[in-house]
Amino acid sequence: MKRRDLIRMGDQEIWTFVASQKNAQVSTNGKDGWPHLTTLWFAMDEGDVVLETFTKSQKIKNLERDNRITVLFECGTEYEELKAVVIYGRAELIRDPDEVHRLHMAVLLRNNTRDYPQELLVEATRSMVHKKTAIRVKAERVVSWDHSKLDVPY
Repeated sequence: MKRRDLIRMGDQEIWTFVASQKNAQVSTNGKDGWPHLTTLWFAMDEGDVVLETFTKSQKIKNLERDNRITVLFECGTEYEELKAVVIYGRAELIRDPDEVHRLHMAVLLRNNTRDYPQELLVEATRSMVHKKTAIRVKAERVVSWDHSKLDVPY
């Protein structure tokens, strides 16, 4: 059996791992050909990763030109602990204010570690929705690895 086959995660492992993460490393294609890489909070909606950001951000400008997007979830500090999921997909840009609000709330509620009251988050989101775009990542290919599955040191 190939080493790659040993460390690949199954579908359930992939989505359990993604759900355990707080941050997503997001890469879009810049107009100069260089990847534009940033970190965003995310949520899951109808089986898709969803993100939100300011409409004037470089990420959105890049996605308007080229909707290819790569999202990385990773953890581990030692080789035998390394785990990651990479989603290669297409970005669906969502600008409908009600839908942006709903998805923005999903991201905020998932990541609200300061226990802000939900009413405060609703009010804040409603006041920003006209400046925001939500991104639905439509996965085309998913790659994963979990080095903890190896029973020998590297």
